[in-house]
Amino acid sequence: MAAIIELSDVYKTYDVTPVLTGVTFSVDPGTIVGYIGPNGAGKSTTVKMILGLTKVDRGTISIFGQTLQPGDTEYKKRIGYVPESADVFDVLTAKEYLGFIGQLYGMTQADAEAKASELLTIVGMQNAIDVRISGFSKGMRQMVLIIASLLHNPDLLFWDEPLNGLDANSVLIIEEVLQRLRDSGKTIFYSSHILDVVQKVSDRILLLNDGKVIANGTFAELNAEKDQSLQELFNELTGFSEHGQKAADFVNVIEAG
Repeated sequence: MAAIIELSDVYKTYDVTPVLTGVTFSVDPGTIVGYIGPNGAGKSTTVKMILGLTKVDRGTISIFGQTLQPGDTEYKKRIGYVPESADVFDVLTAKEYLGFIGQLYGMTQADAEAKASELLTIVGMQNAIDVRISGFSKGMRQMVLIIASLLHNPDLLFWDEPLNGLDANSVLIIEEVLQRLRDSGKTIFYSSHILDVVQKVSDRILLLNDGKVIANGTFAELNAEKDQSLQELFNELTGFSEHGQKAADFVNVIEAG
């Protein structure tokens, strides 16, 4: 089975700071890949390079079996993207915004708005369809972004902290949506600091640290005979064992005097 994403010896430096230093991995179609790592490890940079938003300094990236070239755009029609933080046109209603996004992906406005209204109703936002997004809660805005990434039925999803702001019921729906999309053949590249969700939904886990992939496998493979949670494994592999002492020092400062 040909990989849907493949990175080979990819490097990226901002100014004089190395961000990625020889990243190599591949992603099979029809899988959920959890892409995790500490802040600043290079996760968002990786995604932006795959999406053509940031230039690769060295190495190659292939997607859908084709090596990316500067200026390539056609492949983006098959991709849905939820960035960690995104600007939304607040003056538009949810239906207007999603209708606009649908048109960017080649849908008619009528089809995009009808599909958006149906999806918003399913997640309990039927009363907000014609409300300006400026009046939405954080969770409602996030649901609009998730729907925007799915509206055109993409083959490949890049979701960066997709559950930000969602309530418990919405989280359950989206977790189930992820797994059903995977079962229908979609590929999901999922990045989050909520490691219990990553552990729950991911078929494979890629751990990035200091610009390199330091772990790549199923959770069972990475956790062989250790009986650890993904959070514990993450701490071990990234060398972070100071959380208890730092928490104690933090509280001591708060309570001093």
